[in-house]
Amino acid sequence: MIKRYFHQLIGFLSSLLLFLTMPAAAQSLPEQPLSAIKCGRLLDVKSGKVLTNAVVLIKGTTILKVGTGLAIPAEAKVLDLGNALVLPGLINAHTHLLQNYDAALGGDDQNMVLTVAQLGTTRRALLGVAMGREALEAGITTVRDVGNSGINGDVALRDAIEAGWVVGPRIVASTRALSAAGGQFGQVTAAAQSLIEQEYVAVSGVEEARRAVRQALYDGADCIKVIVNTGPRVLSLDELKVIVEEAHRVGRPVAAHATSAQATRIAAEAGVNSIEHGYTIPDDVLRLMATKKIFLVPTDYLADYYAIISPAPAQATPEQRQQQQAGTQAFVAASQKRLARAIKAGVRIAAGSDEYYQVPGKTRGQSSLLIYRAYAAAGMPPLDIIRAATLNAADLLGLKDKIGALEPNMAADLIAVEDNPLADITALEQVRFVMKGGKVIKNELPGK
Repeated sequence: MIKRYFHQLIGFLSSLLLFLTMPAAAQSLPEQPLSAIKCGRLLDVKSGKVLTNAVVLIKGTTILKVGTGLAIPAEAKVLDLGNALVLPGLINAHTHLLQNYDAALGGDDQNMVLTVAQLGTTRRALLGVAMGREALEAGITTVRDVGNSGINGDVALRDAIEAGWVVGPRIVASTRALSAAGGQFGQVTAAAQSLIEQEYVAVSGVEEARRAVRQALYDGADCIKVIVNTGPRVLSLDELKVIVEEAHRVGRPVAAHATSAQATRIAAEAGVNSIEHGYTIPDDVLRLMATKKIFLVPTDYLADYYAIISPAPAQATPEQRQQQQAGTQAFVAASQKRLARAIKAGVRIAAGSDEYYQVPGKTRGQSSLLIYRAYAAAGMPPLDIIRAATLNAADLLGLKDKIGALEPNMAADLIAVEDNPLADITALEQVRFVMKGGKVIKNELPGK
């Protein structure tokens, strides 16, 4: 072992000596290309103002300057987007790119078993390439992928995108989610229970919880995802506290799947960074979230979406169909009231889709954007929805100095739409131009 380290040291010193003896010109990096995006309209998401005849000056992958009346250097490559409205690339704070369920095969339990047993992590990573590309082309330039990716499939996809092997959104990865016994699987046989560890790290007790966080960090996690409750299985407050403590000790945020009053209370008391879904949250828990600056990521949709991903069985009677429809409408109404209460309590909202089903006629990215309609139905103004998908989501992901706004030194992630999302949020469902890191991904603007 000493001999191996000695050879490594000699190799490093030799490389360093070679570099230091190179001519200065050979040591310098290639000059980054300069480009200028001419914007008929540009939305400043922080102020809410729309600038006219603005220019975004980009050097390499980063924004250099933004504003009106900017002089465009002669060497800059100019791209004129006409009168389209330009805004920052969208951020989806709750994705599962390595899943693509088919409602015709059943619900979550059936699809999960089939996905894990038949695809495996390798094929699922390739599926993630396709789903990621669809998200990016819809204007989602950054995602937080929160588990259900096999054993580190999301990390592999993240790294492949960063290396330029495949094209996709910037990914904040969580690796396998931490959970109580069984993860989010329904009842499976003893022979099939080995499938659970392909998706989840089950913990029982604080020391197992601590080890699970450390393993996730070793596996490459940018954040920690924890399933607080699945049916009657609920992690304890002590377990969740040590998960948060261990993650925060090294600067990693914690995303908590919590859907019940008990689970959301445990998550808020433990000090997680975000509560995902949060379908049932008491008012005092909302106040605690606001005090602790815990984000809510509402993965909400309108009733027509749920009718697609959870259709009534073919053998259902008309009465049963009506009952299911009424139940769906009641769930949607309750979700809208919960979101309105959260906003009133001062809880910050970050947009997240939790989309993992095939929606006929739509790509993964297009169906993910349907959450904005649900937010609007709950009373969120369009500008606040846009901020939830840009500024707020960037803050939650720990990337507020890199993405989420069009400002100097930020990543050159921007999109353009022809209509005005400040008047009608559904305009974001028709993204015509996408740039990520200074590279044009899509340009469908007329005459461009």
